[in-house]
Amino acid sequence: MTWSDFYLLCFLVGFSLSVLSFLAGAVHIHLPFKWHLPFHFGHHAGGVHAGHGGEAGASAPKGGVHLSWFNASTVMAFLAWFGGVGYILSAHSRFVGPLVLAFAVLAGVGSSWVVFRFMVKLMNQEGSFLKDEDYRHEGCVGTVTVPIREKGTGEVVFLQGGVRKSTGARAHDGTVLEKGAEVVIEKYEDGIAYVRRWEEFSK
Repeated sequence: MTWSDFYLLCFLVGFSLSVLSFLAGAVHIHLPFKWHLPFHFGHHAGGVHAGHGGEAGASAPKGGVHLSWFNASTVMAFLAWFGGVGYILSAHSRFVGPLVLAFAVLAGVGSSWVVFRFMVKLMNQEGSFLKDEDYRHEGCVGTVTVPIREKGTGEVVFLQGGVRKSTGARAHDGTVLEKGAEVVIEKYEDGIAYVRRWEEFSK
């Protein structure tokens, strides 16, 4: 294998994986096979770490998003630019091998850095910080899992931010709510959700 072949192979691998990543993620096209990379991938890409505070009232993270520099997106960018620049210079220039390699490495590192900075900026703009209202239970639709007796306390489960949660609950007017009833949390106070039947809102 010549250096030109090596550079071309790197370009094809990096570019192909970038296209597959785009199709499987951004466009939400399901590929006919499963593939796993040996490093964290992106948004899923990139090993993002941010504490979102699972309990109500938790504070939002103040340190922003921690994104690993070594992730699938930066590696694919490196391979594509390293291979592309290396192939062009080795096949269509008079530069000697070490100089071609140096330019190819610089191009790969530069493209990886640009992709990394873009990902950090994107993550910080898109949901790395949660607002106080993201933790509010009021307005959430839930289901009664433990029956609520007259003027008594039961339990409801509901989804908030894609997370299934449960809490003690009472009917807002002290009436009975049977198991399985669909309700809306009208007020949340002292760890108790005061709920109303969904039908009352949908009339």
